[in-house]
Amino acid sequence: MQKRLIAGLVLAAMILLTISGFLTLRWAQSPVASGLPKPPSKIVVIPDGSTFQQVAAILKSEQLIRSRWAFLLLGKSRDVDRKIRPGEYELDGSMASQAILEKLRAGRVVLHPVTIPEGYNLVQIAEVLAGQQVTDAKEFSKLVRDRTFITTLGIEADSLEGYLFPETYSFPRQAKARDVIKAMVDGLHRVWSADLQEQAARMKLSLHQVLTLASVIEKETGSKDERELIAAVFHNRLRKKIPLQSDPTVIYGLQAFDGNIHKRDLSVMSPYNTYRVQGLPPGPIASPGAHSLRAALFPAQASYLYFVSRNDGTHQFSSTLAEHNQAVEKYQKQPFRKRARGSLVTHGA
Repeated sequence: MQKRLIAGLVLAAMILLTISGFLTLRWAQSPVASGLPKPPSKIVVIPDGSTFQQVAAILKSEQLIRSRWAFLLLGKSRDVDRKIRPGEYELDGSMASQAILEKLRAGRVVLHPVTIPEGYNLVQIAEVLAGQQVTDAKEFSKLVRDRTFITTLGIEADSLEGYLFPETYSFPRQAKARDVIKAMVDGLHRVWSADLQEQAARMKLSLHQVLTLASVIEKETGSKDERELIAAVFHNRLRKKIPLQSDPTVIYGLQAFDGNIHKRDLSVMSPYNTYRVQGLPPGPIASPGAHSLRAALFPAQASYLYFVSRNDGTHQFSSTLAEHNQAVEKYQKQPFRKRARGSLVTHGA
């Protein structure tokens, strides 16, 4: 009788301990802020290479979990302790340990919008990415000129100049440079549609040649309404074997550029000096946007061979050299002489 009583007491104690342990564990894994208005979220950084114990310590220090040991136990029981992905996470105290664990396992990190403007070159793109802490600029700059890596993307080129499509992307902080680059190349493939490919084939132009011409169009004008006209000028010149004479290509090939193009720059020996070299430069000089890509393949039906800036963001187009010289006189030389006279009057006053 006594043995039965003792056995019953032991069993009851074990049941109570089990229930107590279960309830304690359940409490320990419950949201820190349960029953309260939803607290503000916070950004928590899980460094690359962190152990699961370190992850639990970070979460505890941020007051996002009630118990380190309960979180560790939960992770091990679900075989997640070795599958946590590093990065920035948006978490709050209303999340249960299981929800936090699942988010860390799935790698649902915070994504940041990053805009690559149309007409940016590789150096400028690297600066944008570094400035927003998206990826390592040195690794990025190395990979975009690595022929072996470029080949893995299905591209035959010396660099990825022109192949990184300019648009707004969503990247995590400190993303791998190769992942960032691949996303931008994928962006180009998305806009390189069937109708563009068919038109390029009809014109006997490769993607590299289209990107090259489109990049020059992009750098020549900021006006979307003019791009087909600029394209017409360049197509007409290519057909007549007249040098493109594009200042942006010259600038791209210079070792140093002080912000103003000089007459001496036009005589520099460079494959990008389209005043001296006939045809397209060897490759793109920037990342063209979708409008410039389409303009390169669908130019305006016009006989223009020349254009000159009107100094208001637009250009004056001409079909003959005589017309062009008149436009240069009107929009460039006369305003320059007026400014020079105004400067002399100011200094003499």
